Amino acid sequence: MSKQEANIEELVQQLAARLTEKGWMLATAESCTGGMIAAACTDLAGSSQWFERGFVTYSNEAKTEMLGVPAELIAKHGAVSEEVVRAMAEGALRHSRAQVSIAVTGVAGPSGGSVEKPVGTVWVGWGVHNTIHCQLLELSGSRTSIRLATTSHSLQHLLSAIIPPAPHGAQCN
Repeated sequence: MSKQEANIEELVQQLAARLTEKGWMLATAESCTGGMIAAACTDLAGSSQWFERGFVTYSNEAKTEMLGVPAELIAKHGAVSEEVVRAMAEGALRHSRAQVSIAVTGVAGPSGGSVEKPVGTVWVGWGVHNTIHCQLLELSGSRTSIRLATTSHSLQHLLSAIIPPAPHGAQCN
């Protein structure tokens, strides 16, 4: 197991504990990772307690049909855009019983990139109830390393989004 895969496993364990503690469920909406985030989550025994469902929406049609992403939005901004990943994260929440979502869309390569959106361009969206946060990643490396980095980053940032800030003046041990 690579260091990055071990990191993903640890992040999933932390996320599972936090979601279970809150009684929340997670839904994923994945394009460039092809279900890698959902697979990492369901590799953990007991994931049915906190993982609700995963949508692998690789094609634009799947994004529209399964998540309700408007085709016009994809046509206007492209599938790899903040607008589309936001709609994917919202759609994962709307079409599930989950309270939190992760959505990813990007160009994992080795081909398919453009001048505007080169290989390694990935948009990630996190939904916590009705609040959606999005971030652009500019990654490099092989297709596998881009997909692993996207998975790790997505899990880490969702975990950060659902951990409440420490009370003012609190100290860490």
